[in-house]
Amino acid sequence: MIDTAEVLIVGAGPAGLLLTGELRRAGVETVVLERHPRRPGFCRGFNLNARALDLLARRGLADRFVAEGWPVPHAAFTGLPVTLGLAETHTDHPYSLGIPQTRVEEVLEAHALDLGAEIRRGHELRTLEQDSESVLATVTTGDREYRVRAAYLVGCDGGRSTVRKQAGIDFPGTEATRFSLLGDVELAEPDSLPFGFTAGPGGKVFVIPRPGYVRIITEDGQPPADKDTPVTLDLLQTAVDDALGRHVELRAARWLTRFGDATRQAAEYVRGRILLAGDAAHIHPPAGAIGVNVALDDAFNLGWKLAATVRGTAPAHLLGSYHAERHAAGAHVLANTRAQVLLGNADERLAPLVDLLTRVARHPAGNRAFAETITGLDTRYAMHPDTEHPWIGRLAPNLSLATGTGETDLATLLTPGHAVLLDLTGGSDVGEAAAGWSDRVTLMKASCPARPELRAVLVRPDGHIAWLRTGDHDHLDGLSQALLHWHGPAAG
Repeated sequence: MIDTAEVLIVGAGPAGLLLTGELRRAGVETVVLERHPRRPGFCRGFNLNARALDLLARRGLADRFVAEGWPVPHAAFTGLPVTLGLAETHTDHPYSLGIPQTRVEEVLEAHALDLGAEIRRGHELRTLEQDSESVLATVTTGDREYRVRAAYLVGCDGGRSTVRKQAGIDFPGTEATRFSLLGDVELAEPDSLPFGFTAGPGGKVFVIPRPGYVRIITEDGQPPADKDTPVTLDLLQTAVDDALGRHVELRAARWLTRFGDATRQAAEYVRGRILLAGDAAHIHPPAGAIGVNVALDDAFNLGWKLAATVRGTAPAHLLGSYHAERHAAGAHVLANTRAQVLLGNADERLAPLVDLLTRVARHPAGNRAFAETITGLDTRYAMHPDTEHPWIGRLAPNLSLATGTGETDLATLLTPGHAVLLDLTGGSDVGEAAAGWSDRVTLMKASCPARPELRAVLVRPDGHIAWLRTGDHDHLDGLSQALLHWHGPAAG
């Protein structure tokens, strides 16, 4: 007996859970495999950035996190003595939100389950094979083995992805040259070490406050030959003492780990019927606290494209556009994090560069550009047709709209997961031009008082602007081209 699913997702982390919700929203039969029987007792990350919150808001999810987290009006950045403010950036959420990754996963899992997802914890993918019509996965749970056949399989199973390895997808990049130790511990004397960076004769120690404990990060001066050798409290204690040149007692370790500055990116995000998202597609240093956020970005871009492909309404190239868009975005993330690591190194040869970038970052325009680059707020995808308008390809702002039945906003219209065509002219030509796509695109006649220059806007399901019109007499050929490119031929 072989189980079946339209999409099989391997990994119940942030990418896998958000993707599951996106697919279930579109009615796609989805099964998630997670090898761990329960969520880990430690927390990897504590940050949702402005870009991730903007995306989550397009599905009505952001407010759940904002209500629980603590907003910080700047972006995480390593290597420059400058705070990157978010107040002037192009976002609906001008802050970073402190919230445990464990809580993010809980909310996304509950959301996916509400939509009918099936999540199998304690089920591990062992092998897979694909042909032109499906993927066959062999799975183990306890002492039982079974198989699942799916139309598509998505690996969201982390940096050591079994899916990526089984699919034979190359993972080129740079090896780690430096390693750090991380420990979630308690300080025997809470005042013995301040929050933030403390420099000592042997190095630096970074302390981050957490509820009831602290997260300590310091360099691993002598990493073992086997980087998987467990980190002990004694090892972290020795590294901290050596860096500070004094003893600061650590106790009650909750989580201890080691990480390096390796960067790698999958050569292909799509190979036949196998896809990758999140850490399975890219690994990088934790500089900028971007990991969870870029994983969510991958899943949000992929969800609507994979759903349309499964449903048979997608143009042939649509799934390939996931690789084209997110591989380029992932390359930017890797470059950003590597730059931050280099800037943070104590290398006098980089001092002139640090000075130059510091002066740029202290200029208001430079500060905003840095913040938008680090958080991904500057993300722009190539559109068809592409124009010089600065909004094309960017995430649409959450426009406030007045309709015949009351006030609404663009994020609310995007919540069902469909493309939205805003007709802001009050005429009929826009609706007539898009009539053949009414089964895939929601037409909304409205006015937008805050943006009177806008006459019509086509927004993809992921919130990015595919086409817009700013003059009443602008030709509508571009609208037809955009609809055809992203949503396939008109019906009928």
